[in-house]
Amino acid sequence: MLPFKKTLCFGLLSVAAWSLSASAANLAIGALFPMSGPNATYGDVFGSGVNLAVEHINEDKMIDGVLSVQYEDSQALPQQGVIGMNKLVNVAKVPYVLSAFTGVSKAISTTAARTKTVAVNGGGVGPDLADLGPYFWNIIPLANDEVRAVLPYLVKERGMKRFVLVYVDDPLGAGIRKELTDTLPKVGGELIEALSVPATAQQFSGIAARVRSANPDVIYIASYGAQQSQIVKQFRDNGIKQQLVSYTAFSVPEINALPEAKGALYTSQNIDWNSQDPVTKRFVDDYRKKYGKMPTAYIANYYNAVRLFGLLAHELEQQGKPVTGENLLAQRLKDKSFELVGGQVTFTENGTVISPMQVNEIDGAGGKVVSVVAE
Repeated sequence: MLPFKKTLCFGLLSVAAWSLSASAANLAIGALFPMSGPNATYGDVFGSGVNLAVEHINEDKMIDGVLSVQYEDSQALPQQGVIGMNKLVNVAKVPYVLSAFTGVSKAISTTAARTKTVAVNGGGVGPDLADLGPYFWNIIPLANDEVRAVLPYLVKERGMKRFVLVYVDDPLGAGIRKELTDTLPKVGGELIEALSVPATAQQFSGIAARVRSANPDVIYIASYGAQQSQIVKQFRDNGIKQQLVSYTAFSVPEINALPEAKGALYTSQNIDWNSQDPVTKRFVDDYRKKYGKMPTAYIANYYNAVRLFGLLAHELEQQGKPVTGENLLAQRLKDKSFELVGGQVTFTENGTVISPMQVNEIDGAGGKVVSVVAE
């Protein structure tokens, strides 16, 4: 067997970041995560789920050889994502790439389609990610599902009808603005103002003044990374006391540990962390043992994305077929449903999962679920 060739290592991601140039039985997949810049925390979060799944697949000998992951730093920027994708496809020649962030995912989808490389998103939630072709899969519910889950809860159960949206000026923000604009009137709410901010902005006192002037019941924040933390902190520092609401991006440790975020609500897919089904229980138990804390939906998504690859690759090897993007797609269409963390998952025709959603409240003690919304 040829020696391992070491590739990019970063923090938690270093556990599995090895590229195998060895025998044909060994398999490698790629991951395009932000590992530097203001969104680097997501790379650590996502990678912890990836690395645990790789460990489990190799322990179980799910595939004939050894599975490894080659990581490339997207910095959560489309241009950097394309550079990393080209390296993974043209140099490493991986058949399966993990993606994150709406802008990056859209930017790499053309390469995925052209080269018949499967790209799997577990973090971006822009609604148009459902329309990127057969080789682009979403293992996370998208923003339209998240928005539709929380609006009836806020309007009908909490009596909050006047909304202000503060959104990052990118495809994610535009998608959430459209969903709020379309859905709020249907449930008895009103979007009274939508305020966009550049993706690089970190000062929000002017935006805070406009929010105070609008005097909404709810401020929906559609941002991510260091920016969302600054929005929350500066809004509270500027005397804004109304309900803050967001989507899955609020599930990162930095937001949950921020005193100013206490009481904020955010949506995520519903996962019963106390489930006794073998896949979920093993994932939760081993994650807690390894990291000393409970996992989050993001971590489960990327664990599931890697486990999905293992299940598909296993079936292809059993049939004597090569593990290519084209064969992985054909096998997913054939199998349809898969046992993943959270239970059985079924993909829609456009390669996106539909899941029950939950509304979470940040309470300074790990968070709590305040509402579960069925599919």
